[in-house]
Amino acid sequence: MTASVEILVRDARLTDIDRVIGLMERADARWTLDQLTDAADILRQMLYLPNASVIVALDGRMVVGAAALTLRPSVAAGGMVGTVDITAVEPGNELDGVLEALLQELLRQTRNKGCVALEGNLPDDAADVARWEAVGFAESGPRMSCPLVRVPAAAW
Repeated sequence: MTASVEILVRDARLTDIDRVIGLMERADARWTLDQLTDAADILRQMLYLPNASVIVALDGRMVVGAAALTLRPSVAAGGMVGTVDITAVEPGNELDGVLEALLQELLRQTRNKGCVALEGNLPDDAADVARWEAVGFAESGPRMSCPLVRVPAAAW
């Protein structure tokens, strides 16, 4: 018998940032206290930027996942490109579809903003690579990339 977890994904609010920072600390021990303090300041700023988005995944009232998206223009890509800046999933919830839900929401948001692709750093864990691939990403050098619209190839 399998249990299902209902995940709500929404835009982060200012009051979520401290919980997101705690989640980042638990999800990845490589973050130092100084980096987390800086990240909190940047995430708070991102909430108000038109070319950025911070989202959270909730299980009830508990933040079990978070992701940040930034947009940038790209001549080579032929339009705006979304970049998955960070993802964090509460340890123990990796198999509950939290990362997949976050990535699907980021794909939806980047499509709505007219981006031609969404990309992010190649995950260290092979299981995470498979989760990214399951929602449409493919390895592209040191990054994962998911084209959102067909763009004619640039002739160099």
